[in-house]
Amino acid sequence: MNELSHARPGRTQDEVRRHNLSVLLRAVHVQGPTSRARLTAATGLNRSTIGTLAAELAEAGLIREETLGERHGAGRPSLVVTPERERVYVLALDIGVDRVVAARVGLGGQILDRRQFGLSTQDYEPVKLLRRAATATRALSQTTPGRSLLVGVGIAVPAIVRRDDGLVRLAPNLGWVDVPLADLVAKHVAATVPISVGNDADLGALAEHVRGGAADVQDLIYLSGEVGLGGGIITGGQAMSGVSGYAGEVGHMVINPGGRPCHCGGRGCLETEVGEDAVRAATGHPADASFGDVVAAAARGEATTLAGLREVGRVLGLGVTNMVNIFNPAVVIFGGQMQHLLPYVEHELREALASGLRPSSDGVRLIAPGLGDDSTLLGAAERAFEGLLDDPIGRLSALRAGA
Repeated sequence: MNELSHARPGRTQDEVRRHNLSVLLRAVHVQGPTSRARLTAATGLNRSTIGTLAAELAEAGLIREETLGERHGAGRPSLVVTPERERVYVLALDIGVDRVVAARVGLGGQILDRRQFGLSTQDYEPVKLLRRAATATRALSQTTPGRSLLVGVGIAVPAIVRRDDGLVRLAPNLGWVDVPLADLVAKHVAATVPISVGNDADLGALAEHVRGGAADVQDLIYLSGEVGLGGGIITGGQAMSGVSGYAGEVGHMVINPGGRPCHCGGRGCLETEVGEDAVRAATGHPADASFGDVVAAAARGEATTLAGLREVGRVLGLGVTNMVNIFNPAVVIFGGQMQHLLPYVEHELREALASGLRPSSDGVRLIAPGLGDDSTLLGAAERAFEGLLDDPIGRLSALRAGA
């Protein structure tokens, strides 16, 4: 396969070149340092084309080529193409209910530096929160090497987010309604680069699919469990977003019509039955207990805690079974605090799945995120890199023109 086989009929040579630069940079971004031989196999581009494209990306400061390791046999040692992690980076913000994490993430997906601060309900006012985030990002800038290039900002938030402009339509657990988060980030954090805002579970699903526990599958569900429960869904390798970007709000699936009231205004939503408050109530822990306290009690074998988690697992299993019946994923990933509860509820989840449609549930893997607590943070970074990966030279030109 040569480079022209990637192009649709009627594409100009410039469009083919732009597409192939994107293919090559994306491969290096995902795979990390990679030999030209492996890039040939991964991209379908021939070696001479890769050499030409790599030279252009290197001149732009996006990658470098190095000789690594010893030479074996005759001929020149293979060149390894490496992303310029320290020189090209994004800022990623992961806004939760109880904390905000800010990180500098280099091309290639490596977290280079991070800052974190806690939140209470008094900190939820958007401008106040973002001013604190700006302080954190200024601290990150102090560790940034000279001549580095910021290419974007990505924000993960537990919210229903309008895809086109980053408007937070509803973040029930933060008390936000119609908050223009992208505009506020531009004003208070970073004004000169593109800003993307996404639902935290959607971004967790993206990161796990690109470089985490689901990198080998095309169909997955990512559940992000904290105070509430969010869901990110990828089918056929593509994120399921819906017409406006609001798809995947599985936490507001009504599981118990007579159940607890939800912050969204409904009653008996799945997140009210398996979220943080429900876990504390089921296990007999006080209102100020954390997920960590519950998990520690379960690890000690406390009978009341274990029994309560089994009940939470049965309800969660109903929701997961519904999702599996609808979407037929290969993997369900339990992110956020839910990953720490998974060992104590997996039996109940399996029992619930066994009661569903067997063709849909056969072989479904239930796993913790391969990226641990950083899935949503790295998903925000992936979203921020998308413009650069889609059009490397064009995006760099635009950034430098606006600098």
